[in-house]
Amino acid sequence: MAEQKKALILINKIAGTGRGANDALDMATALAHEGYEPIMYPIIPGTDFSSEKILAKYEGEVELVLCSGGDGTLNHVMSALMDMKRKPLLAYIPAGSTNDFARGIGIPSQRIRAIDVSVHGKPYAYDVGKMNDRYFNYVAAFGAFSKVSYATDQELKNVLGYAAYVISAIAELPQNIGYSCHMRIESEGIDEEGDYIFGAMSNSASVGGMNLFGDTDVQQNDGRMELLLIKAPKNLSEFGAIITALANKEAGNPYITFKQVHYANFISDEETEWTIDGEFGGSARETNITVVNKAITIMTRK
Repeated sequence: MAEQKKALILINKIAGTGRGANDALDMATALAHEGYEPIMYPIIPGTDFSSEKILAKYEGEVELVLCSGGDGTLNHVMSALMDMKRKPLLAYIPAGSTNDFARGIGIPSQRIRAIDVSVHGKPYAYDVGKMNDRYFNYVAAFGAFSKVSYATDQELKNVLGYAAYVISAIAELPQNIGYSCHMRIESEGIDEEGDYIFGAMSNSASVGGMNLFGDTDVQQNDGRMELLLIKAPKNLSEFGAIITALANKEAGNPYITFKQVHYANFISDEETEWTIDGEFGGSARETNITVVNKAITIMTRK
């Protein structure tokens, strides 16, 4: 009898809306029907049951890794896969508060449909971002509101979902109006320096539950990411003009730079904090972001 292929199921019960473990038996059953031997673990960060340690234990032994949790959970799983010589296929059941990555790459928000996609969907090789020595699935950001996703109380996110981010952003509004970071940005056709309120490299049309890029054709496998820079306003009037431009997705606004690029270098006067896939990504004075083309293969809709 041929050896049965194995699937590793990793579940973060407390991530996002707290629904990560609701369909554990359904996940295992669906994979079993497809000929996999399902192996299931809870993800418990900071212990021997962290996603990194579990995946290191099973390196080279599984053909598929199914992850159930939020964007941050998926980031840890993906980063562990990037360290593997032979990367297994990835499947994702979104259980977060916004699920930007899943929305952009074509994974349904309804869990029963996402489980079906994880076993009957289409393998899709997508680009991964590398920020210095860390990886990200869909966004690396600095500046105003970039802390909201990881600083918002988990229980509040569990109860209110995306509304929790909005509440936290409003609460931080006064201090963010006065925030600015002096930085030089170098990229393809871009060499600018100034004071910025926000900056991001993204591989998703949606960040924080909001579509920032309008009708721009965002592809997750073209070797490019979307560079967004927002200059710091000097007063409330300019701040209002920036908010209006983002809401209306205005092209060519003097406060906003937007371009699809293969890389970007950020040099700041002081240590600048970054957010990666909704979690704290460290701080640095010089940050180099590149795109690793088609680095991970994930199951998406047919």
